[in-house]
Amino acid sequence: MQSRVVAGAIAVSSVLALAACSNDASSGPPTRSAGATSAIDEGSTNQQVENGESMRIDIQMGERIVVGTLNDSASSRDLLAQLPLTLDMSDHGSVEKTGPLPIELSTDEAPESADPNPGDIGYYAPGNDFVLYYGNQSAFPGIVILGTMDETGSQTVGSMDGDVTVRVSRSE
Repeated sequence: MQSRVVAGAIAVSSVLALAACSNDASSGPPTRSAGATSAIDEGSTNQQVENGESMRIDIQMGERIVVGTLNDSASSRDLLAQLPLTLDMSDHGSVEKTGPLPIELSTDEAPESADPNPGDIGYYAPGNDFVLYYGNQSAFPGIVILGTMDETGSQTVGSMDGDVTVRVSRSE
């Protein structure tokens, strides 16, 4: 329940960030969003750890990098074991980008359905898809929440029109 409250707070922060942000394209090397950098620099206490290792991931889309924090679940650990990955992702319903994973993730102890928020990172088990949510998706069977993107994640993902190639790797 506490993780849903945190996810809700992140979703509200994302909406507020969207209202304050403008869409500017920059050239040069990939950049992390300002919020992601400060969370890492401040040594965020929300950072998940698996066997002493960070459960943070970098999600690179074009020149932008969004930082995600995975939860401590069997599904998330399986995803980490596959990294780094390059995925071709498609837009679905103007609320999410999805791309097939090479190997299925465990759904042990995962609920049968979930109601993801904008900014959530998910897994759609029936399609074996990695999912980045940037809009409101209602509860649906087979969805497993893997974690959340930083406060600019939903805006960044939502600003990418159509199909996109995404590189997912462990954060350094």
